Amino acid sequence: MTPVPDSLVTPLLPADPERLGPFALLGRLGGGGMGTVYLARSAGGRVVALKAVHEHLAREPEFRIRFRLEAEAARTIGTLHGATVVDADTQAATPWLATEYVLGPSLAEAVERHGPLPEPAVRAWAPGSPTRSPGSTARASCTAT
Repeated sequence: MTPVPDSLVTPLLPADPERLGPFALLGRLGGGGMGTVYLARSAGGRVVALKAVHEHLAREPEFRIRFRLEAEAARTIGTLHGATVVDADTQAATPWLATEYVLGPSLAEAVERHGPLPEPAVRAWAPGSPTRSPGSTARASCTAT
């Protein structure tokens, strides 16, 4: 199991669900216009980043289609260009997508802490880069909703 520093996770809010699909929600990793990203755990103990769609978007049929296509694309892309999809339910009342959780700062946090990154580091981090290490943007890709 991946240890997760408390500083990366904020507590669940009273309105947050306790579970989505087979995952128990442990805390919040971030969020944006599309939804909220939670740290979650499977019954077997696997830790994932779980993106849950905002309720108002889940009511829009066109959005559900886009979210389903995003989930399919994420499965196709796999670890070469993003985090591995562990599970998803795009038809649930609250659609969600669970990806592997890779401990690490977001790109914004890395730049804030260390200043501008050297070109090799940017190429390694950039989605689609042929030199990017597998799963290296799981947190960043999930929090950029």
